[in-house]
Amino acid sequence: MTFTGNKPLVSDIRGVGDTAAEELKEIGIVTLDDLFSYFPYRYDNYEIRDLAGVRDGEYVTIAGKVHSVPLLTFYAKKRSRLAVRVLTGRYLITIIAFNRAYLKKKLKPGDEVTVTGKWEKRRATLNASEFHLGTAKRDEVVAPVYPVKGSMTVKRMRKIVSQALKQFPDYLEENLPEKFLNDYKLMPRKEAVREIHFPTERARLYQARRRLVYEEFLNYELKIQAYKQIKRQSVQGNKLDIQWEQVQHFIGGLPFTLTKAQRRVTDEVLRDMASGFSMNRLLQGDVGSGKTAVAAIALYAAVTAGCQGALMAPTEILAEQHAESLQKLLAPFSVDVALLTGNVRGKRRRQLLDELKKGHIKILVGTHALIQDDVVFHSLGLVVTDEQHRFGVLQRRTLRIKGRNPDVLYMTATPIPRTLAISVFGDMDVSTIDELPGGRKKIKTYWVRHEMLNRVIQFMKSEILRGRQAYVICPLIEESEQLDVQNALDVHAQLTQALPGFHVGLMHGRLSSEEKEEVMDSFKNNRIQILVSTTVVEVGVDVPNATLMVVYDADRFGLSQLHQLRGRVGRGSYQSYCVLLADARSEAGREKMRLMTETADGFKLSEFDLKLRGPGDFFGKQQSGLPEFKLADMVHDYRTLAAARNDAERLVKNPLFWQNETFLPLRHPLEVAGILDHSHLD
Repeated sequence: MTFTGNKPLVSDIRGVGDTAAEELKEIGIVTLDDLFSYFPYRYDNYEIRDLAGVRDGEYVTIAGKVHSVPLLTFYAKKRSRLAVRVLTGRYLITIIAFNRAYLKKKLKPGDEVTVTGKWEKRRATLNASEFHLGTAKRDEVVAPVYPVKGSMTVKRMRKIVSQALKQFPDYLEENLPEKFLNDYKLMPRKEAVREIHFPTERARLYQARRRLVYEEFLNYELKIQAYKQIKRQSVQGNKLDIQWEQVQHFIGGLPFTLTKAQRRVTDEVLRDMASGFSMNRLLQGDVGSGKTAVAAIALYAAVTAGCQGALMAPTEILAEQHAESLQKLLAPFSVDVALLTGNVRGKRRRQLLDELKKGHIKILVGTHALIQDDVVFHSLGLVVTDEQHRFGVLQRRTLRIKGRNPDVLYMTATPIPRTLAISVFGDMDVSTIDELPGGRKKIKTYWVRHEMLNRVIQFMKSEILRGRQAYVICPLIEESEQLDVQNALDVHAQLTQALPGFHVGLMHGRLSSEEKEEVMDSFKNNRIQILVSTTVVEVGVDVPNATLMVVYDADRFGLSQLHQLRGRVGRGSYQSYCVLLADARSEAGREKMRLMTETADGFKLSEFDLKLRGPGDFFGKQQSGLPEFKLADMVHDYRTLAAARNDAERLVKNPLFWQNETFLPLRHPLEVAGILDHSHLD
């Protein structure tokens, strides 16, 4: 028998030859660990049931009598479809069996059959995965179904897993401390793996999955927390000597009173800056929650400690907006704030860079122009990145290395559900401003059908005549044959015709950066009264005079995206409105519209959005950065994820975890991942 260290290979399993081992390798199974953690994605239940209690889409086994002569049709290279009517209990249903042409001659009215398949309640149809003449006799009532490909079949996979469990009964050692098993009433590992593959009853399958989900989350969170702790210890930050009295004086001099949430978050940020460890914190808050005020306090605190601060924004207009806000707040305290964008050139740029290098400029605000090689700081202590997801990892890192391990604060106005924040930003500390400043007028949100468009246009006209402005958002730039939705080019033409005398602007992703900046500048300065756009305005410019947001085909957007769009208005003292144009023919579409009109809480909406769309679609599948779990589900198993994170955090901070033999099975994956020798997090 051949072993690799302590890891038996699948080729060590009796009955698994070279061919089968190669087939298993193609689906990522090489060792016994790989096999045992290759979990079924569903189970075939061979217990014969009455259809009365079966849900639509559920796999079920039924017994019945053939009621009619089977109908056989052929299609695409000898593929076949057989349909036969079967009476089961009090139901007369249609059984569909693909590529089983031989059944045509074997099935006669009155014959008894046993069929397993997916029940389609609405069509009274069972799509057969298994078809038996007479009564099928089985050893197991519930059988696992594995994702397979090539010539590997589900039946062979079942045999291989079953043989492995019999042949290596003592291989599955316990890897969780006894305290965790007792505290959470978790099934032992050996038992859980057996039950997840070959369940003996529904309740035990639930307990097996619960135990293995916790184990998977704990191993993941231990990697995250260990990486964070080791990174903190190895990357020594600057212990900023913050002048607390000056900072308190600055806070007291702000033209507004901080909310409780702002005060809590400010304390978290300042505590990090004074700690001596390099801060790596995400600051998230709803649109208008006051993140910029927290950033201003942190930047001023860095200045009082004799350091410089930098704030990087994704667009020139947003950078200008931040520079303007910071200058107003910091000018009374004699702090120099400078703006560096692509428009700053020649002698002016050279002078600015010289002042920055000498340390005369205390705070530099800009776009990605900040990360160019000739931008040199005298003593960079704090980096603030706004809308951090809009920058690449390399862009953020390039700004960070312009100082000696400066503190870093990432800001985002996209409310991220705590479920995702725990996983996606596991190596960051997360601060959340979950409270809006008082005195803001609530944006009135309405859902209307497209047939009411003329009334919406008249309302738009009345707002503009009062001196206000409007956004109009479309899902597409131009007409599409595939999608029956409004596009920006057509809507721009329609509104230009329907509202003569008003300036209707157009913005979309195909415009160059300069063209986009020009359009937004015209809108900001009221040279454009109505801005027709795609979602490129989702995050960014602050136009207090804009009071109306109209979204065409609103049911095509995610809840979080709709909330971001709604946040473009309501920035000033005027009453603002959001009109969602949607026929919303689907139940999910109607639910979205209902939620948008009922709540203005971005975090609640992001949680709903996560449930509706799933974590991959929430961020976009390519850039989500989400971990792929074999069994666990971040949304539905959120409480287990939160518990595992808390446990992992406590463990890595406990010296016993790193020394005691009890925790060796949990430490081993960290060693394999290369985290303990300062390698990067996978």
